[in-house]
Amino acid sequence: MNRSNRISHRWDITPAEAIALQRELASRVVCEGMPAVVRHVAGVDLAFDKSESAGYCAIVTFSFPDMRVVEERFCRDRVAFPYVPGLLSFREGPLVLKTFLLCGITPDLVLFDGQGIAHPRRFGIASHMGLLLGIPSIGCAKSRLYGACDEPGREKGLYSILRDPEGHAIGAAVRTRANTKPVFVSPGHCVGLDEAVDLVLRCCGRYRIPEPTRIAHNRVGEYKRSM
Repeated sequence: MNRSNRISHRWDITPAEAIALQRELASRVVCEGMPAVVRHVAGVDLAFDKSESAGYCAIVTFSFPDMRVVEERFCRDRVAFPYVPGLLSFREGPLVLKTFLLCGITPDLVLFDGQGIAHPRRFGIASHMGLLLGIPSIGCAKSRLYGACDEPGREKGLYSILRDPEGHAIGAAVRTRANTKPVFVSPGHCVGLDEAVDLVLRCCGRYRIPEPTRIAHNRVGEYKRSM
């Protein structure tokens, strides 16, 4: 992928303008393939302080496939866009991009605690950020936002396809640990569905949540408490 060709856009827009932009940019998302080589995988998570309109972001990068932490970066900034379901990337995106500027390692893959194309306009935060960053990305959410699926089998590694109302496959409910709730995996950008499921499973350790986003969640909480 030629990252020099990645796009950008304004962030000071209304929710109605954001919805229109999602519909426009969704057509540029690539939902197939995978990185040619994966040496580093990053996990991204955010926390917020409503009283101060402040957001906190952590990006934790791991070596792959041995899953060792090799870099951690943090950033705090004011959050201007309101909380609107389905538009979370407009609230979180500017801070994610600002934190990525601090990273010394460019990951080959980024996991987000959120949706990729499993979104009403096929443009969740993993798709949005993957497109803007020019980096393959996957959404791995703890809950379902959009679409329907059967309950997957109870064994680790089993999954069922998540489909939109027209029947198109947009993600999967994946059992990352036996007898625990599934996570909801969807392609973000430049990753296919089968490949996204496989990569998420390879990033999982003893916990339900894959290590990159699990550790990023822990680190951003610690960062927020330290400020």
